[in-house]
Amino acid sequence: MNDLTIELRQDNGKHLYEQIYLHIRREIRKGKLLQGEKLPSTRSLAEFLQVSRSTVELAYDQLLSEGYIEAKPYRGYFVCPGEGLLDMGEEMPEDGWKGWKNEEKERKEGHGTYGMYGSGQTYEYDFSPNTIDMSAFPYATWKKITKGILVDANSEMFLPGSPKGDFILRETIAHYLHTSRGVNCRPEQIIIGAGNDYLLMLLEKILGRHVKIAMENPTYRRAYRIFDSFAYRISPITMDASGMSAKGLRASEADVAYVMPSHQYPTGIVMPIGRRMELLKWAGEKEGRYLIEDDYDSEFRFKGKPVPSLQASDRGGKVIYIGTFSKSIAPAIRIGYMVLPLPLLKIYEEKCSFYSTTVSRIDQRILNEFIGKGHFERHLNRMRKIYREKHDMVLNGLKGMEKSFTVSGENAGLHILLQDRRGRNEEELVGAAAKAGVRVYGLSEFCVGEMAPQWKADTVALGYASLRMEQIEEGMKRLRDAWA
Repeated sequence: MNDLTIELRQDNGKHLYEQIYLHIRREIRKGKLLQGEKLPSTRSLAEFLQVSRSTVELAYDQLLSEGYIEAKPYRGYFVCPGEGLLDMGEEMPEDGWKGWKNEEKERKEGHGTYGMYGSGQTYEYDFSPNTIDMSAFPYATWKKITKGILVDANSEMFLPGSPKGDFILRETIAHYLHTSRGVNCRPEQIIIGAGNDYLLMLLEKILGRHVKIAMENPTYRRAYRIFDSFAYRISPITMDASGMSAKGLRASEADVAYVMPSHQYPTGIVMPIGRRMELLKWAGEKEGRYLIEDDYDSEFRFKGKPVPSLQASDRGGKVIYIGTFSKSIAPAIRIGYMVLPLPLLKIYEEKCSFYSTTVSRIDQRILNEFIGKGHFERHLNRMRKIYREKHDMVLNGLKGMEKSFTVSGENAGLHILLQDRRGRNEEELVGAAAKAGVRVYGLSEFCVGEMAPQWKADTVALGYASLRMEQIEEGMKRLRDAWA
């Protein structure tokens, strides 16, 4: 279609992307943009309106999130079908944008990417540590697998299936975990669920309600909120250069410890074998003690050999291993897995086996074929190359700032940490970046309770996964100027 003619004004109190969003939404609701009609590409519309491409992307992202348009891989953006898009009543009031009070909070926890916030602050470049790059996702392969499975589907696939998940997928995951992470388990020990949230809620039924749990500090706050919702007693444990302090863990009198030994989020610490043995020893000293290993970001390591899982060193059945395909494939896949040690597997069988699986059997079969036929391995290799290039671009953008910051967490995962060496706190760093249109994340956002002295409030996290190379280059340039 032709480019949209939109009158943009600098003096009407609305940001440019907001004006683009409102114009397109209005045209759709009035029926002037027809269902199925193709919109201009972000590049084309940006050139036509003489604005940055990121401005148009922000507008399109909001239209996507509200269901006005849809993105079709390799084809572009199209107006969504459905009569409900038309004549939907009054326009959003002038101050309607100020009502989005929860999106900033949700954004921090990885629910989505937004370019607009209740505070009115906008960011052209968002270095979120919670996003991934979907540009190289093998849509055609996934579609082909899906089509083939639906064509060959029999009535058995539409029955409830095993509460643990289909055995064929659990068998495939067991093989994958053993070859890639050194995990030792049988398919019978694996529980398939719709992401970590469900698996942790199921674990609460297995472990019981009166549990005291130790967590690294800083940590993955979503897991913290889930445990807090169980009314678990939570004890934040100080971390040192090797991860969770074994001494602090003992002093906490916790029953269970939640750790991320292969690549701790958000610090990026890789727990050395000595500390792992200390934690395993702690767990083995008392019946009912367990370690929950969240194998976060383990697939993405850019230097050295892959680090085996903590579960690979467990000889006493003390490690509960949890992982998902959210980072390695796509967040919307919503398929996670939990490997239960044999004592807890027995409790699961007795108390929880009546719960139905939360993942469609068709989705399970698609994932099984995606992994089993080598597509997953090829996709991971492709993404490692893409992320390595982005990782190197970020580090290259830090040249000239070596005296101002200490870099940590690099060479693995999808973000890095910058600790200020000039006496500035994270509030100053985040504020200066925001004035330049760049969003970075203070380390205090990931802390629970008091921040330990060694994790001073002078550190920010920069994620790079969802940004394009040119966005990283420009974003880092702005940060260099803002923090000069």
